[in-house]
Amino acid sequence: MKYGFVIDNRKCIGCHACTVACKTENHVPVGVNRTWVKYVEKGLYPNTRRVFQVTRCNHCEKPPCVTICPVTAMYQRKDGIVDFDSSRCIGCKACMQACPYDSIYIDPEDHTAAKCHYCAHRTEVGLEPACVIVCPEHAIIAGDLSDAASEIAQLVAREPVRVRKPEQGTQPKLFYIDADESAIVPTAARHESIYMWSQRNALVHGGGAIYPSDSPLLQKNAITTYDVSHARPWGWQVPAYSWTKSIGSGVLAVPAIAMLLGRLTGNRSRDIALATVALLFTALTTVLLVWDLDHKERFLRVVFMPQTRSWLARGAFILIVYSGLCGLFWLAAVFGFAQASAWLMWPTVLLGFCAAAYTAFLFGQCEGRDLWQTPLLPAHLIIQALLCGAAVLALLPGSFGGGMQAVSFAIPFLTATLVLHLLMVLGEIAMPHTTDNARYGARLMTHGPFARAFWGGAVVAGGLAPLAILLSAYLLMESNRFAVGIASVLALAGVLIFEWCFVMAGQSVPNS
Repeated sequence: MKYGFVIDNRKCIGCHACTVACKTENHVPVGVNRTWVKYVEKGLYPNTRRVFQVTRCNHCEKPPCVTICPVTAMYQRKDGIVDFDSSRCIGCKACMQACPYDSIYIDPEDHTAAKCHYCAHRTEVGLEPACVIVCPEHAIIAGDLSDAASEIAQLVAREPVRVRKPEQGTQPKLFYIDADESAIVPTAARHESIYMWSQRNALVHGGGAIYPSDSPLLQKNAITTYDVSHARPWGWQVPAYSWTKSIGSGVLAVPAIAMLLGRLTGNRSRDIALATVALLFTALTTVLLVWDLDHKERFLRVVFMPQTRSWLARGAFILIVYSGLCGLFWLAAVFGFAQASAWLMWPTVLLGFCAAAYTAFLFGQCEGRDLWQTPLLPAHLIIQALLCGAAVLALLPGSFGGGMQAVSFAIPFLTATLVLHLLMVLGEIAMPHTTDNARYGARLMTHGPFARAFWGGAVVAGGLAPLAILLSAYLLMESNRFAVGIASVLALAGVLIFEWCFVMAGQSVPNS
């Protein structure tokens, strides 16, 4: 059994009966929708037409929302319905990032994820979903796609049908007959501040999608005249968490590399200071992760009831083990166990690299955010961790082991990692993007509302400026602690600004 939907756009009249029936049947609060009808008008007067698109969960054969959920709140039933258990949800909003169709929302009343669940309570007793029953034109057809005798299976076999975003590989089971490109492709039609009956909902948390009027992806003479707004799921806590994690996971790596190369000798005070920084920033990372949850009291479910395919759950365990090793290293340094510190150094550093890089795989599970699907990201996050580690080492006071020997190694190391970071930043925006979604996100960073922060903050002030300062110090052979400190602070700020642009631009691309 494999339940699915067919939307017959030849019949749809845009009456919104399906939206109202869904809200009534499932007690959906005002401001969010499980089913909605998008209107697009196209052409030039008097040769115009209006097209409709009934939009909802696609009940994918390979649902990315199920894979990314750290506590199995999203799950796929044996009949193919993708359902959710609100009592398990921790409100991490990862499923919203994973969905390429904007089909999941956070319920404003119970603060858990919710979406179309195929009216499973009706399906289980032999009834059709509420939207199917109320449609006056029989434009919504539901049924078992694996039953060759069913109406839905016959329509899919007989009619030319389309699905949304087939390139994502989710194998959606929501098929459209006579789908129009201007409606089915989210970036094809322009949006203005006012729709046919209402203004765009600017009160949606996070501001929702951004529609630049100069986007090269827009179709000429196509305008969306009705749609619903969708929240930008992750707030400032996520780029901040990525930044604090880079610092926490990289501070012990740079002196370890310097000692391996014979450029730095062991120093107990430095070990204590840097292990303390690692523990504090890793703890702050955990605080930011929990802060962004809508059900903070359920956080420990990630540890005690994990869904092990989720990189959010895997990342939690990586951070726990890394924190444990940092703690042991700190204790060994405090109590003067030099041999234990030496044995613990490299396992801690290597696990720190894992802590830095796992976010790339978490972002890789966010199928709705193509900008984040870059193959450079794991290496880039490790480079950022090393950059932050070098900056912290350069800022370390002499009384804590940050003498001239440490600074003389930190300057070229920070210079090299800054160059690599800038090259990877430019590579991530300049490399050919395989989807409209990724190209749109890159354009938002370089030419859209994030352009000033990206070019002025991440590239110039946080990249080129500290690089110029460090090169001057290196070429002149003058390790001016004040100048190096300024360069280090700017470099740290540049990483934070880049993470903010990257995370926010990626989730500002419209998915519906």
